[in-house]
Amino acid sequence: MKNAKVWVFIALIVAVVVANHFFGWSDWIASGKLQSMLSSMISENYALACVVYVVVSIVGSVVLALPGILFALAAGAIFGPIMGTFLCWLSMTIGACGAFLAGRYFLKDALKPKLEKNKTLNKFLFEGADKSDVFLLAVTRLVPVFPFNLQNFAYGVTDIRFAPYALYSALFILPGTAAYTIGAAGIVDAENRVTLILVAVALFAASFGVAWYLKRKADIS
Repeated sequence: MKNAKVWVFIALIVAVVVANHFFGWSDWIASGKLQSMLSSMISENYALACVVYVVVSIVGSVVLALPGILFALAAGAIFGPIMGTFLCWLSMTIGACGAFLAGRYFLKDALKPKLEKNKTLNKFLFEGADKSDVFLLAVTRLVPVFPFNLQNFAYGVTDIRFAPYALYSALFILPGTAAYTIGAAGIVDAENRVTLILVAVALFAASFGVAWYLKRKADIS
C-alpha cells in the first residue's frame, strides 16, 4: 500500500488523541499534579523522582505534544537550577532524537519526493545537508519560540544525518532550557531570586544574540 507508513503514523496520532481525551494525561500534567507528585516523591526517593520526571517529560513532549516549557518550569521549581536544567535538557534531547527517528521512518519516504518538487523547499531542506542545516538547527533551537516537537519530526524528513542532528540539538537546546529552568527556580527561591532571574534573562539574551549572528552569517554565506 502506497504511503502505508504515513497512514500508520496518522493512525497512531489519532489513537493517542483519543486515549488522551478519555484518560486526561495532558490535563494531569498541565494541572500541576505531576509537579505535586514529584515534590512529594523527592523526599522519599530522589533518584526515582528524577527517572519519573525524565520519562513523563519525554512522553509528554513527544507523544502528547505538550510544550516543552511546561517541563522546563517544573524541573526548575522541583529540582532546582542545576539538576533541573540537566534533567530537562536530557529529556528534551532524548525526545528530540525519538521524534526525529519517527519522522524519518514514517514520513520521509512519502514527503521528501513531494517537497523536492518545490525549488525553495528543496534548497531549504535538502541541498547542502549537514552544512546549512547546522545553522538552521542553531537558530531554531537557540530561539525558544519555534514549535519544538514539530521541528523534531520535520528534521526527520530532511537529509541531515542523525549523529550531527543529535549532537547539535543537544548543544543548542541547552541555553534555552537553562533559561527557563533557572528562571523557574528563581521564582520559588526567595533568597536567590534576583540572581537566578538575572542569569535566566542573560541566557535568553545570549541565545537570541548567537542565533541572530549565525543566521546573519548563514545569509551572507
